[in-house]
Amino acid sequence: MSGEVTVPRAEDHLGLVHLCANRFRNRGIEYDELYSAGCVGLLKAVKAFDSSRGVQFSTYAVPVILGEIKRLFRDGGVVHISRSLRERAMKLQRLQEQFEQQNGRSPTVSELSEASGDTIEECAEALCVTQAPLSLTRSDEDDEDSQFDIPVEAPDRQIGDLLSLRQSMAALEPKDRMLLELRYFREMTQSKTAAVLGMSQVQVSRREKKLLAQLRQSLE
Repeated sequence: MSGEVTVPRAEDHLGLVHLCANRFRNRGIEYDELYSAGCVGLLKAVKAFDSSRGVQFSTYAVPVILGEIKRLFRDGGVVHISRSLRERAMKLQRLQEQFEQQNGRSPTVSELSEASGDTIEECAEALCVTQAPLSLTRSDEDDEDSQFDIPVEAPDRQIGDLLSLRQSMAALEPKDRMLLELRYFREMTQSKTAAVLGMSQVQVSRREKKLLAQLRQSLE
């Protein structure tokens, strides 16, 4: 439908949380804490995202997720989860166990919402923040195949960096963004780039150095 606003679902984008959390492995905070903080950021991104701005959700969400994970380091490695959220998660866990005993399968978020009286968003928030993370590259102790096993190195850092780079470039002035696109995506020389933008080769060289330094600082 034309003009329809697309609302992203948090559960469809948990992979982004894994990608971002993996960037901070082995830095003194357990992975499950990193993942939980990333889930908080994902939920904030879902609530604040505006599809009418023409930006992909992943491009918008990654900096928000990274921000929550970095906040975790500033706060000393503690994810603050409200008492009401913990109580809701415990209630949903009991309902989930009852449903599995009665039906022989796990309930959907919609079914948990109907059984608990909470909204779908409230159920998704409780399940997302408190569930234990599953590594996309884990291996079973008995070396048995798992649906989460990936036999090659996961390109999580590269993908996360690319999404962050796109977000940083989207904030640049159109002419600056075009300069970088011509130089590094279309692989034009500084002279050809200068001709397209109506600048001198020296101006392109100086501006390019400033933009690269600005992007590097933004990504760090």
